[in-house]
Amino acid sequence: MTRPATLASLGEIMQLAFVPADFDAALKHWTEVMGAGPFFLLPNVSLPGGRYRGEASDPVFTMALGYWGDMQIELIRPENDAKSLYRGEYAVGEGLHHVCVLVDSIAEARARCGEVGAEIIFEAPVGDSGGVIYADPGTGPGTLVELLEPQAGTRELFAMMRDAAKGWDGSAPLRSLG
Repeated sequence: MTRPATLASLGEIMQLAFVPADFDAALKHWTEVMGAGPFFLLPNVSLPGGRYRGEASDPVFTMALGYWGDMQIELIRPENDAKSLYRGEYAVGEGLHHVCVLVDSIAEARARCGEVGAEIIFEAPVGDSGGVIYADPGTGPGTLVELLEPQAGTRELFAMMRDAAKGWDGSAPLRSLG
């Protein structure tokens, strides 16, 4: 018997993401208590062409990315009041906000969302060659799935961050990219 297509069949979860009420406290927790890091800060990220629940939306946010073993941890701080999955009903505060799966095709990911009945909450192009979808698989806020077709260079950037975490001695827990 063949198992039906699911979101999990698109790839493995590679990231746990949080939208904490206190970004700095969350960063301190993940580095000092959990031992994840170092984190790389990407300030004022924008996804032009984004759509939140079908309406144009341009959320601006800061994110910090670090690794806890092979699992990427993302901390997100909204920077504007645009309607987005980082505010309102999907801004869960201290719990898990979403998981991320890297996909080879955003078109295939969109089709799979339709097949399994997952509502697309937000979608946007990413760079010249990538795209992102955040889908609610039907279990409510705090359980979103990010499906990311990375733009050129993203996988290498993630590999650099993962390599920085190997043998990390706790120094410089927050680093800038650029």
